[in-house]
Order: sequence, then structure tokens, then C-alpha cells
Amino acid sequence: MEQQPRSESKNQKCVVLGVTGSIAAYKSAELASLLYKQGHDVFVVMTRDATEFITPLTLQTLSKNPVMTSFYDEKENWRPGHIQLADRANLLLIAPATAQIIAELAHGLAGHPLAAIALATRAQILIAPAMNGKMWEHPATQENVLKLRERGAEFIGPEEGMLACGYEGAGRLWKVDDIAFRAEFLLRRNDNLIA
Repeated sequence: MEQQPRSESKNQKCVVLGVTGSIAAYKSAELASLLYKQGHDVFVVMTRDATEFITPLTLQTLSKNPVMTSFYDEKENWRPGHIQLADRANLLLIAPATAQIIAELAHGLAGHPLAAIALATRAQILIAPAMNGKMWEHPATQENVLKLRERGAEFIGPEEGMLACGYEGAGRLWKVDDIAFRAEFLLRRNDNLIA
């Protein structure tokens, strides 16, 4: 039996899921699926490096929406797609977030759609870091995290454990179920603040 497309409800929220070039990018497939099953409209925006770890087609299939990887994907109409997503988003969730994207966000750089959306959106931003432990602990990264927290961004993780590089320490992507739970909490909390 063919599955019918889900109809939009007024409770449906728009979650922009940013995926960056970390080995943990494969976990974004499960995250996109969970967010969709929670009833959200999920739009995935990938950095170029993220596409080396997981394909846009995988995330498009799981999110049921087109995946943005470049400003040049935006040819449908006169209004830039990244600005439409920035305006529409109820939550910008970046998972996994590399040291690179954290630095770009902290310094207001907008060289690709994900960073531009982060700069333009007024939605809550939730960041789930994943990187080498030494990179996470570096003073530059910690200063960038502090800047983003002061601007209202929330962080979940990273957790301790064996890292892909062979080191052990802080840097692993937080558990996907917990990231999805935190995203849901923030969406509901923001609903209550507006009501």
C-alpha cells in the first residue's frame, strides 16, 4: 500500500537541520528521520564537506524535502532560498557541528547557506558539536562557544568517549535520541513563550 504524504498541521514546526563535515554526519540521517516522525517539517542544509560523508539524497529521502548544499541550489524563484528557510525556521539545529562552523557562526561569516541561515534567522539555534577533543578544548573553540552562548545559542554535548581519530576524550556527538528530545523541548518552550 502506497504511503500518502503527511498533511500539514498547525502544530507542525519547521526544523532546519544543518549538517557539517564530521565523521558523525552519518548520524544526521537518524536525526532527520526522528524529527520527521515527531511531526516536524525538516529541511536539511549541508556544507560541501558534509556531502563527503553522507549524500544529500539520503537526507532528502528521510526529510521528505529538498536538501540545500549551495547558494546555487536556489533557482526556483527570485527570493533566496536560504533567507526563506531562515524566516520559516522555528529551530535551527546543527548536528554535527564542527569547530569550523562554530568559528564561522561566532564571527558572523556567511560563505555558504548554513552559515547564512544562522546569521539571518531569529529562530532558536541548537548546536551539537562533534570533533577531535583537542579541537574542542582549544581556547579559540571555547571562546567561540562562549560568544554563541552569550547570543542565545544552546549547546548539547559533546560527550566523552572514543573518537574517530583514535583519541579518547570529549568530542563525540551527543546521543541522537537526546538531541531530538532537546530539539522538541526547545520548540515547545518557545511555543509557550509566544502564547
